[in-house]
Amino acid sequence: MVSTPLSFRCAMIRLAIRFGLVGVVGFVVDSSVLMVMIEFGLDPYSGRAVSFMVAVTTTWLLNRSFTFRDRDPRLLGQWIKFASVNSLGGAVNYATYAVLVANVQLFAAWPVLGVVVGSLAGMIFNLYLSKRYVFSEANKSSSVSESVAPSVSSE
Repeated sequence: MVSTPLSFRCAMIRLAIRFGLVGVVGFVVDSSVLMVMIEFGLDPYSGRAVSFMVAVTTTWLLNRSFTFRDRDPRLLGQWIKFASVNSLGGAVNYATYAVLVANVQLFAAWPVLGVVVGSLAGMIFNLYLSKRYVFSEANKSSSVSESVAPSVSSE
């Protein structure tokens, strides 16, 4: 019989909530920097590239300390890994944004709405990739197992 211990499920829910809260901060940073870049004369696409990198750095710092409580001293290496593995989620995020801004008048008029939809699309990818590849050492010592597979009970 396959069972998932309640403690594992609770730990995963707590992890997802913390990751989501950090994502909200990332969204605010991303959107704010985007609007500033547009005000400084960048087009919405170039502005989004800048805002996305600022948001990635912000969310890495917050996920490191708040979500995963990681203490790995190799900061630059971990940031590079975080930025790299989140590129897949970032690609989904940016592609969603660009398609909406280019094809839907509402999103062209209000690019920040494209940030909302793009951010949600990329979040699913980013949580998995961050847990699995970036903060995996922190997961080994926490209550959240690195494996997402449920345990098999012999009962």
